[in-house]
Amino acid sequence: MTDTASLDARIRTVLHDHGRLNHDAQAIAPDADLYQAGLTSHASVNVMLALEGAFDIEFPDQMLNRSVFSSVQAIRVALQELGAA
Repeated sequence: MTDTASLDARIRTVLHDHGRLNHDAQAIAPDADLYQAGLTSHASVNVMLALEGAFDIEFPDQMLNRSVFSSVQAIRVALQELGAA
């Protein structure tokens, strides 16, 4: 498993546990819109908090916007910028 695949798998686990998606988090394409898959603003806060716990990071205020949590790929990029990968 590549580092990207491993990171995506961990993100998908958090999405499955906290995202309340209408679709299987494991089957969603990396660039698929998570909000179209059922992610709500409230659930995105739960996802953010779970990601912070899972990766031992803290999202800075400037990253607290819809685009950062819009897809598995966007979340991965944000986590990589924060040094989680």
